[in-house]
Amino acid sequence: MVKPLKLKHLTVRIPEKLEKQILEAAERMKLDKATVVRKLLEAGIEEWRKQTALELLRNGKVTFAKAAEIAKLSLWELADLVKQRNVEWVKEDETMETTVNRARKKGFGILKGLPPFTAKDELTAHD
Repeated sequence: MVKPLKLKHLTVRIPEKLEKQILEAAERMKLDKATVVRKLLEAGIEEWRKQTALELLRNGKVTFAKAAEIAKLSLWELADLVKQRNVEWVKEDETMETTVNRARKKGFGILKGLPPFTAKDELTAHD
């Protein structure tokens, strides 16, 4: 059984121009103003999470797995997003081996505590 959302009351002041855009969206979506505002807020927060995660990833502040967590995406969804937005997250002078070893050293998820990556790992991983 799905639990109903517990909604909190929020009062904000917005410019008249923004209210007109909300009313236009409500008319197009055939929804009431409050529902439209909730949907737009959710979409905005979702996009903010993605942008924040990509920026942190691009600047080397977080691992790929942490960026996925911040964006609330699976690793595969984040990989697609990185590709779509042309985000370079591995430094040019850094190999994937270095990236994986750095992730293992910092320790997260399934990589925590694993020995250093070797070329043999890559060759035997596909047997």
